[in-house]
Amino acid sequence: MKKIQLKILETSDVHGAIFPIHYGTNELAAHGLARLSTAIKKVRKESDDVLLIDNGDFLQGTPLASFYFRSLRRGIHPMIKAMNALQYDAAVLGNHEFNYGLEILDKASQDANFPFLSANTLHKKTHQPYFGQPYIIKSFAGGIKAAVLGITTGYIPNWEKPEHISELIFTDAVAAADKWVRYIREVEKPDMMIVSYHGGFEVDLSKKERIEMKEKGENQAYRICTEVEGIDVLLTGHQHRIAAEFVNGVAVVQPGFSGTAIGQVTAEFHVSQEKIELGNVSIEIIEAKGFEADRAILELAQEEEKQTQQWLDEVIGTIEGDMQIDDPFQARLKEHPLIELVNRVQMEAAQTDISCTALFHNEAKGLPSKATMRDIVSNYIYPNSLAVIEITGEEMKRALERSASYFTILPDGRAGVSSKFSYPKPQHYNYDMWEGINYTINVHQAPGSRIEKLTYHGEPVEADRLYRVVMNNYRAGGGGDYFMFKGKKVIKEIQDDMAELLANYIKSHGTIKAEANHNWRVVY
Repeated sequence: MKKIQLKILETSDVHGAIFPIHYGTNELAAHGLARLSTAIKKVRKESDDVLLIDNGDFLQGTPLASFYFRSLRRGIHPMIKAMNALQYDAAVLGNHEFNYGLEILDKASQDANFPFLSANTLHKKTHQPYFGQPYIIKSFAGGIKAAVLGITTGYIPNWEKPEHISELIFTDAVAAADKWVRYIREVEKPDMMIVSYHGGFEVDLSKKERIEMKEKGENQAYRICTEVEGIDVLLTGHQHRIAAEFVNGVAVVQPGFSGTAIGQVTAEFHVSQEKIELGNVSIEIIEAKGFEADRAILELAQEEEKQTQQWLDEVIGTIEGDMQIDDPFQARLKEHPLIELVNRVQMEAAQTDISCTALFHNEAKGLPSKATMRDIVSNYIYPNSLAVIEITGEEMKRALERSASYFTILPDGRAGVSSKFSYPKPQHYNYDMWEGINYTINVHQAPGSRIEKLTYHGEPVEADRLYRVVMNNYRAGGGGDYFMFKGKKVIKEIQDDMAELLANYIKSHGTIKAEANHNWRVVY
């Protein structure tokens, strides 16, 4: 009997990060696909049989990716160039793959030398997988057959612009996994069944406690492990976590985000003339920080990177006063001039006098005295457009209460971030701050009863009255569990990218005063 080893390598949520840099400062970073490339090549040099899978969210996320979508759409996406060079076996669709519409996604698929997989992303008319094959079969030494099934979180309609997915249906991930695993086991008879699911865990694996509502369905990895028979390996992502665990006997890995790590599963097979048996399976995380960037991968995107850097360094205007952020939590606790600016740009673009926005992440540094495009895209990191929807005063109150649940009182009496917004994935982008209304958040009250003194033009907001509010398209579709917005009629759409709107506003004014009217406050 012969022993053969197969190594499965997973990248996930790379988000366009090829170069090992932080674009906000251009300082060296311990991440990026170029670093991972060095690790991948090392594994391949040491092992004869290697399977390389990306688990989704690879096209969108860095200024390099944004610049491609703005200016270079006719060429090949830098990430596709790099993934082609690395000879990926397949890539699963993540939710952010749909951010620029199907035309862009179709082009990326055509440019890729590897298949895109998503068994539960279907044509609306045919109900067949949109990219054709939902799985791949790869053969290795000794006649070993490995099957890789791709599944995407079915929650995409709650986030994405309807026109971007109008031709598609997203079915339940658990049901799709069950259907296709049974089919593959019966028809293909693989020696190893791998499911690559762009989604994460709805359960805290250490405590076995639910961390998401069962009916939500954004992350269903625990259900897939415990309800779908016949899976040997589950590759996960979406939550940006680092994980390597066994769940109900299934080997599970999740490698973080922005190319910080690779998930590795090592499977041993016992091969004889009569049969092939799966033996020991081990799991680990390989961190990018232990590897130098692969020059060959960097050179593939060097021209696009050069143009991106020139675009980022363009000075677009002057900030008078202090619009920089030292402490992101304080910028959410007390209105910051950057938030005031974003809301005012949204209101001007939409010709609406109520707006809401968020400080998306803790790396946001605000704007210095000489503001560049680098500063804009470092603060406003998503490819959002704007929508104006009409909501009732009661729905406005519910939305504000959803935001107010961001806070908690720490044991020492200070305000802090609720665990629901910090675990298992930071969700600072789901705490909105509003302009055009006045309100107080009283953190001493229970979540759901924290909004006080809510007024519009000096008068109490009326529960049954309709109000027009501008917000980004993600929020307008109900994204971030703002279910009160879902399905609302869109009064007006502003299709321009919000980062462009901010840049054009600053350019047109020349000088922007750093100021905030403090129309809201947090009491704790």
